[in-house]
Formats: sequence, C-alpha cells, structure tokens
Amino acid sequence: MGGDHGPTVTVAAALSFANREPDVEFLLVGQEAIIKAELNNLGALHHPRMSIVNATEVVEMDDPIEVALRRKKDSSMRVAVTQVKDGHAQACVSAGNTGALMAVSRYVLKTMPGVDRPAICSILPNQKNLPTYMLDLGANVDCEPLHLHQFAIMGSALVAALEGKARPSIGLLNVGEEDIKGNDVVKKTAQLLRADHERGLLNFYGNVEGNDIFEGTTDIVVCDGFVGNVTLKAAEGMGRFVKITLTQAFKSNPLNMLGALIARGALKSISRTMNPSNYNGGSLLGLRGLVFKSHGSADKYSYEWAIQRAFDAAKNDVLSRISTSMAELMPAAAPSLETNESN
Repeated sequence: MGGDHGPTVTVAAALSFANREPDVEFLLVGQEAIIKAELNNLGALHHPRMSIVNATEVVEMDDPIEVALRRKKDSSMRVAVTQVKDGHAQACVSAGNTGALMAVSRYVLKTMPGVDRPAICSILPNQKNLPTYMLDLGANVDCEPLHLHQFAIMGSALVAALEGKARPSIGLLNVGEEDIKGNDVVKKTAQLLRADHERGLLNFYGNVEGNDIFEGTTDIVVCDGFVGNVTLKAAEGMGRFVKITLTQAFKSNPLNMLGALIARGALKSISRTMNPSNYNGGSLLGLRGLVFKSHGSADKYSYEWAIQRAFDAAKNDVLSRISTSMAELMPAAAPSLETNESN
C-alpha cells in the first residue's frame, strides 16, 4: 500500500516477478478490496501463487514514526513485517515511509545479537561492471565507531552470500586515503577494521573516497547514514541528469539523431548501467528477518528489482550468514579502542 503509487505498482510488479520466477509465492498485504480490484484488472485474481493478507490501516508517507508504531497497529507495513516474524514469509518488501519501516521492523523483529543499529544497504554500479555495496544509506545519521564496525561485518556477510566472495574487500568512506584524515569516528572505525584485518577476520582495504565507489575499488563502502543517503541521492540525480542531457542532445538536430541511431546499441548499454531503477531495493541489515526498502517513487520495473533483491537474499540464506558472522566476529572485536590506544 506504500510509496507514491501504491498497489498499482506493487501488485503489478509482484505479478510480473511471479510469472517469470516459478519458485516464489506472494502474500499481498493491505486493504483487501483494493488489492483484489488491482489483481482483477491484471487478470490475476485467482493466481495460484498470490494471496491476500488483509490490513485495515496504511502508514502514509508523511506519518510520524510514533503514529506508525503506536496508533496504526493494523497497518499493511506492520502486518507484512509480522508475516516475516511469524515465519509465514521469508522476506518483506515495502515502498513505504522509510523511517516508519525501520522503526516497525526493529520493534517487531528485533535486532540480531551483536547489532546495536540496523543499516540500509544497497548497490551502486561501478566501472568494473560489478556492484559496489554501500551502507548505511540513511537509517543512522549519527554513528559511533562501534556502529560502523558492525555495518562492515554485516556488509561483508551479505556480499559473501550474494556474490560468492569469501573475503569481500571493505573500504571506509573518508575525505582522503591517508590515515591522518577524517573525523574521530572514521579514524577510530579504521582502527577497529584494521585490527580485524590483521587477525584475518575481515578484508579491510582502508580509506576510500567518493570516486572509489564508482571505480569499484572495493566491494563494500561503509559510512554513516547521513553521508550515505546524500551520496545515493546525488548519484541517482546524476544518472537521470546524464540520461536527460544525452536524450536532448541527440534530439536537437537531424545529424545528432542520425548519430544516435548509429550508436543505439551503445546508448542502450549506457542507459542500463546508469539507470537508477536497476539498483532499487535496500536491505535493512541487522534485523532478525529480511526486510527490503524500495524507493517510494518506484515504478513497476524499479519495484520488481527490489523484489528480486529480497528473493535473492532469502534464497541465499543471507539472514543466517549475517547472524553467524556477527557471532564469530563481535566477540573478537570486544577489546575497546582505549585498550588498543594504551598499547
């Protein structure tokens, strides 16, 4: 029911995904009459792998977190997350209010042992034609070194599961590569990650800068949610800007239009690589259940990518892998920075 478009997008995307993926089943959570009408319009009212779970309330995009948590206890968002908690679903996907989704998910599912704060992790394209995983992308605007350290561990477990890399490389986003640069939080986080690297627990590359995200310098880029969200929105805006600028330029005169026709294959490849819709779907890592956040403005194509990411995470047993990594790595990281500094 969430996002800018509601069931007109979410139901259509779910149906499209179900029609190409025989191993998926959907619980469509929301106001039953509206969802039934949407399924009927799509000729899928009796689809064998799509069922409806009724919820009488909807968390609006501008609802305060307090409203989502305390007042709307039968919201589609809360009911959907509860399906995961109760084992009826392996993952939840929502395009709704981000703050509310994080708060409701954390309240219903709780965090994994060793995790203080969940983080939003998504992917960005890079020059190596591989994904760069980045977290946090907006869940935590103020972080301590402990939190960034946990983000790195969770990101490493996620990439290992989804990309088949035993030791994915981790970069810490900073204003320079040198160890002396950055604020105290970043410097102390680097100490924690460097110690894990020396013990062979994590593959810490070191500090990275903004350009490294798109150069594919590391598999994972770790930062706080303020920096991550600004970076993500700037990257998406740039992608759309480049696409619009190229389109206008090629349509500006007949000669340019001919050039566009000749370069059509290359332009399509560029469009696929830089299209933000292809990277929709951020995982809320650190919860005792899989929850994925789609952009609220997502269309059918974009929302289907968020579903794909949730499906892949469930299929690759990401949840247990992250839990195992946290159990293995956090005890080893228990010594405080003060202990390290005294040495």
